[in-house]
Amino acid sequence: MTIQLPGADGALRTHEPRTEPLALTTGAPFTSRTVFSAAHVVADPFADTTPDSPAAIDWDATLAFRRHLWSHGLGVAEAMDTAQRGMGLDWAGAAELIRRSAAEAKSVGGLIACGVGTDQLTGPADLAEVRAAYEEQLALVEASGARAILMASRALAAAAAGPEDYLDVYGHLLRQSSEPVVLHWLGPMFDPALEGYWGSSDLDAATDTFLEVVAAHPDKVEGIKVSLLDAGREIDIRRRLPQGVRCYTGDDFNYPELIAGDEKGFSHALLGIFDPLGPLAAEAVRVLDTGNTAGFRELLDPTVELSRHLFRTPTRFYKTGVVFLAWLAGHQSHFTMVGGLQSARSLPHFARAYELADGLGLFPDPKLAEERMKNLLALYGVTQ
Repeated sequence: MTIQLPGADGALRTHEPRTEPLALTTGAPFTSRTVFSAAHVVADPFADTTPDSPAAIDWDATLAFRRHLWSHGLGVAEAMDTAQRGMGLDWAGAAELIRRSAAEAKSVGGLIACGVGTDQLTGPADLAEVRAAYEEQLALVEASGARAILMASRALAAAAAGPEDYLDVYGHLLRQSSEPVVLHWLGPMFDPALEGYWGSSDLDAATDTFLEVVAAHPDKVEGIKVSLLDAGREIDIRRRLPQGVRCYTGDDFNYPELIAGDEKGFSHALLGIFDPLGPLAAEAVRVLDTGNTAGFRELLDPTVELSRHLFRTPTRFYKTGVVFLAWLAGHQSHFTMVGGLQSARSLPHFARAYELADGLGLFPDPKLAEERMKNLLALYGVTQ
């Protein structure tokens, strides 16, 4: 059996789907790395909504996907940008997501960390309002029992006059946090509104400010997450961290080498690509736990082509490919997204994502994935 897939040039090519998935198993907890998957939310396909409406979430399917990730030993990074925060999911929806997922994590013994931002601010805000918005979300996450991830704030980027304002806001939040947090630096390729974060568009200057925040509060920073798609800069930052502060890679282009590390250290992981790669990523980390770095790279390196495809510019639309693959893999019954973002990528993009994921053996039921891909192609007018 074959399937005809459209390319960017408009021509059809023939793909022969796999008949068996990659053989993967669940196993013991990781010992050498802490690994989070930034998990997507599943929209309710029957809700009568528009892209401007509050998000309608299928809670059963959303929580089932988190149990899938936990079953493979991965932690869940909840209410991050993968969950479409700021792109269809408002703070009310994110708050409910945090409450439900944190309770589910507690019931199954799963590792969870949740995003803290300022997205309840819907218009211009001053620094006091930014601090208050962060405080509201931090309080909710701490009350849920989850670890907090202080995310980059569009409102802070707009309100800050320079590095001193970032030092003041983050210092204030870290002093009042009850437990150490993860600081997240999200680059403008993921969110253009974050251009010039940390007070400068000069990345060297921004890096210095970021590290100044960490150095001033090492007891309140459990780790940092770097999402700049720049392996060299992440390694430099990693080597400059205070003793005991972890680096979590958010680099969906260079994650195998960053997690593997070098003689001077390594990165843990908090990645959007580990949503579709969850079981395979877990298998690779368990191989790394044995000290077999070559075996780890042998499993994970071939996934980079798929990740780079999903995260191609405009990178902020990578979420569409993540949910598309979850549908093909049978984790949800439909390809509908919060905010209508299923329309954010083209048919050739979907076709290539299917082809690459199928080649990696990511689909538990390759036949189901093939049938769903053919249904999508037919919807676009591609007959087989």
